[in-house]
Amino acid sequence: MTLETILPPERTLYGVTGGSKKRLLEFFSTFIAQNTPSLDSQEVFSRLIGRERLGSTGIGNGVAIPHARSPHCKVPVAGFMRLEDAIDFDAIDGDPVDLVFVLLVPEEADDAHLSLLAEVAGIMNQSSVRQQLRQADSQRALYDALIDAIRHHRDSEDG
Repeated sequence: MTLETILPPERTLYGVTGGSKKRLLEFFSTFIAQNTPSLDSQEVFSRLIGRERLGSTGIGNGVAIPHARSPHCKVPVAGFMRLEDAIDFDAIDGDPVDLVFVLLVPEEADDAHLSLLAEVAGIMNQSSVRQQLRQADSQRALYDALIDAIRHHRDSEDG
């Protein structure tokens, strides 16, 4: 199970209007439920917001990785959004967030969940990757930049 396989182009969103953390998570929950019949938007939203209450998933440098487990999620599901305008996400460095990588995993997916999260964090911690994602001028360019970063990260991990 790789990030590349769980992030199809149609779940990479360019120029999303954020507004607030809550509104963004509501938007994503509705969007993902429309794309994934087994998921309910209210349930996804309550899981994501519940996770945020434990502590912000804003990891710094304008990046957030909201994530949650869902009993209705059969396989990990990922989505990526580049926001039109950065929003407050209570990030650890206090900076507003404009790059959001969302991850939903099955209830019992411990190791897979952690390795996917670690992979996302590793990719998003690279300033060159963040710069490429912010310079992308279309949904396709954004997706291509993200997939290139995922492949490059995986190749460097493999030695």
